[in-house]
Amino acid sequence: MDIDVRGPRFGAAVTTVVLAVVLVTGNAWLLAWQLLAFALGAAGGVTRSPYGWLFRRVVRPRLGPPAEFEAPQPPQFAQAVGLFFAVVGLVGYTAGPRWLGPAAAGAALAAAFLNAAFGYCLGCEAYLLMRRVAARGH
Repeated sequence: MDIDVRGPRFGAAVTTVVLAVVLVTGNAWLLAWQLLAFALGAAGGVTRSPYGWLFRRVVRPRLGPPAEFEAPQPPQFAQAVGLFFAVVGLVGYTAGPRWLGPAAAGAALAAAFLNAAFGYCLGCEAYLLMRRVAARGH
């Protein structure tokens, strides 16, 4: 079942704010929260993440009906990519090296910002590229 494209974009906007605060404060607990949000989105799809729940319960009822839908698999893969960067960032913030936490959080922030501001999902594009490459290989 396809999903409302505004949901993942809303999640990316919240993620952008969370990761910006992580970069400014160096707060590993906040990055752990974002890691959990990514993990839930990667495991169950973006509608199962905390930000997906917030969009569905609070934001979407205040919007008009969706004009555009997308397959759930690319955003779910993007959550898995975000999860990877959050894990690496959390290792950096808690165990070192010191540059690793901000570098990984910054990379995830850049990807989230691209989606939130411009609707360009890097993880989704990577998923689609991998599918095209895999299809050519068969």
